[in-house]
Amino acid sequence: MKATEVVERLKLQFPGQPEYIQAVSQVLGTIEEEYNKHPEFDRYNLIERLCIPDRVIKFRVNWVDDKGKVQTNMGYRIQHNNAIGPYKGGIRFHASVNESILKFLAFEQTFKNSLTTLPMGGAKGGSDFSPRGKSNNEVMRFCNAFMDELSRYIGPDTDVPAGDIGVGGREVGYMFGEYKRLTHQFVGILTGKGQEFGGSLIRPEATGYGNVYFLDDMLHTRDIDIKGKTVLVSGAGNVAQYTIEKLLQLGAKPVTCSDSDGYIYDPDGIDEEKLAYIMELKNVERGRIKEYAEKYGVKYVGNGAKPWGEKADIATPCATQNEIDGEAAKTLLANGVIAVSEGANMPCTPEAIKAFQDAKILYCPGKASNAGGVATSGLEMSQNSERLKWTAKEVDDRLHAIMDNIHENCVKYGTEPDGYINYVKGANVAGFMKVARAMMAQGI
Repeated sequence: MKATEVVERLKLQFPGQPEYIQAVSQVLGTIEEEYNKHPEFDRYNLIERLCIPDRVIKFRVNWVDDKGKVQTNMGYRIQHNNAIGPYKGGIRFHASVNESILKFLAFEQTFKNSLTTLPMGGAKGGSDFSPRGKSNNEVMRFCNAFMDELSRYIGPDTDVPAGDIGVGGREVGYMFGEYKRLTHQFVGILTGKGQEFGGSLIRPEATGYGNVYFLDDMLHTRDIDIKGKTVLVSGAGNVAQYTIEKLLQLGAKPVTCSDSDGYIYDPDGIDEEKLAYIMELKNVERGRIKEYAEKYGVKYVGNGAKPWGEKADIATPCATQNEIDGEAAKTLLANGVIAVSEGANMPCTPEAIKAFQDAKILYCPGKASNAGGVATSGLEMSQNSERLKWTAKEVDDRLHAIMDNIHENCVKYGTEPDGYINYVKGANVAGFMKVARAMMAQGI
């Protein structure tokens, strides 16, 4: 297998899908050597079977706004690979959603889920509908209409979606209720549910907590203590909020937070009281991060600016894909950043990743460092199947153990001759080998 040749074929087959091609390119380049150690993989054309989704489901979603006008959006579900378990992956509601972005996310999800060691395949879905500025009733009507179509393709042993950008507890609740109404079944069809109807403790916190657990493991490989380190965090949603919370618990000092309008920089650090304000602002009031700057009198930079020009020890991008480009990476390195841990999915461009690896700093891709969310979704599925509810400590302990295990596998497959740990290679090879072996065992 030659990665470049496979990528060129996929470009011709799927034109106009840059995010998908980017994700595939990054993975194939790192697994090429390991793949070619197994000639049986090539005989079964395993690489194209791994790159191309099992199915791409597209549908129209009609819903009625508060003025009585019928609105139309597109809905998607990409079921990428179920070799090791039912399809599993989030649903994203955002104006930027398209087939290319969801295919990249489903592809990444396949390997991320494999890394967790839990029996979950890879999928992703969503719509170009944005909940921002919509009333609760409008969001409910959209979720109901979206689930009316999606329900045909999912099930507790088939495909179990979760939340993602734009899909929190409110949206999951509405979709779960509609699925229950349509099927007359109370089953664990979605994860990220409310505590009252089958949700897992620690699920909202899991991606952010897992991100910091992995970051801490990386720092320990160089005998560095996270305590006292200043951290740049992007985003202000679920992942960013709980990344900040866990950083505070471990003694670090987060100094930034952002949304699509801009970012705030608080040199004194975002403490527990300020974090509580961010959670109220974003989760309840649906406000903008600029209001934090107005309340606490700190620096705010608008026009969609990102926080990567501020000085700190560590950066953890928790917003969206491709938010750190090559120039931003150079700025981070010039400012002395020693570690980058991805809370979001593919937030660093290939140029940024190369800059970090050339500088030999600690850098981990999201498929490993943000796997805590889907890992705890898997734990929620287990609790639903058992009709049991585990304590917060039990879930958190399992989450921490899973992240430690992912880190160990990344070190196993990613340590280079000079001792540098290439977490990108480690994560990709570890995730790939499990899926590949399962596919081989199951035939064509």
